[in-house]
Amino acid sequence: MSATSCAHLHAVEVIDAPAAVAGCEECLKLGQRWVALRMCHTCGHVGCCDSSRGHHATEHFKATGHPIMRSVMHGEDWSWCYVDEVTVQVAPG
Repeated sequence: MSATSCAHLHAVEVIDAPAAVAGCEECLKLGQRWVALRMCHTCGHVGCCDSSRGHHATEHFKATGHPIMRSVMHGEDWSWCYVDEVTVQVAPG
């Protein structure tokens, strides 16, 4: 794992995205649509991005304090630290 100015890489436990993602966990329950999906690197929770109505990835961070989320969109391999507000690269497991 490597990053620039992120002190939260120790929280990374889940690295690889699941092979198939049904969608944002909360949006699926509420019958809402999402724009893009993010996965928590601490627990694997999948939520929608801030361009989506629910902002569920950010809400997950606020509720849990889990600092780093990754994009689970096809072709994207970046992660975001909410605390340090930086993009980080987390090496595949």
